[in-house]
Amino acid sequence: MDLTATTTIRKPRSEIYSFWKHFENLPTFMAHLDQVRTAPGGGSHWTATAPFGRTVEWDAETDEDVPDQEIGWHSVGETDVPNRGKVFFVPAPDGVSTEVTVVMAYDVPGGSLGKAVATYFGEEPSQQLDDDLRRLKQVLETGEVVRSDGAPYGKKARSEFPQRPAQPLSPEERKEVAPS
Repeated sequence: MDLTATTTIRKPRSEIYSFWKHFENLPTFMAHLDQVRTAPGGGSHWTATAPFGRTVEWDAETDEDVPDQEIGWHSVGETDVPNRGKVFFVPAPDGVSTEVTVVMAYDVPGGSLGKAVATYFGEEPSQQLDDDLRRLKQVLETGEVVRSDGAPYGKKARSEFPQRPAQPLSPEERKEVAPS
C-alpha cells in the first residue's frame, strides 16, 4: 500500500524538521503509533496499534537525512508490517510556512483482503495519514492536539467513536432533512 499526504504548517521548516527528527515525538500526533525508541547509529524501535486491537512492532533505520529538507527510513529485520517512507519539508509560497509531505509504503497484513476488512471497520490508511498530519499541524501551531468535548481522550476514544467511510443518505433520511 502506497500513501501520500501533505499539509502546510505555519512554522519554519527547521523547526518542523527538528520536531520530526526526534522520532519519540511522533506518537503525539500519529494516532496508531504508541511508542518510538531511538537507538545510537540511526536505528529505532516502533510500536503501533494495528486493526482489531493487534499490536505490531518493528525496527527501522534512517537511510536519508538532509537537515531541514527530508528524512527517509525503512524497516529492517523480521516484521509483520514491512515499511518505508520519506517526509519532505519544503518552503511554502507564503515565505513563512512549510509544506510537509509524507510518502509511505507498507505491506498490509492479509494483503487486499486485510485492507478491505480494515477499511470496513473504519481503519482507512489514507484518511489516517491525513488525520495524523492535521494533528501535527495542531501540535506545532498551538502546542497541543485540539480535542472536542465528544472525544476528549484521543486514542482511547477510537473504539467508542470509530471512523466510518461516508455514506449517502437513504431516501428516508433525505426526507427528514429536506426543507419544508
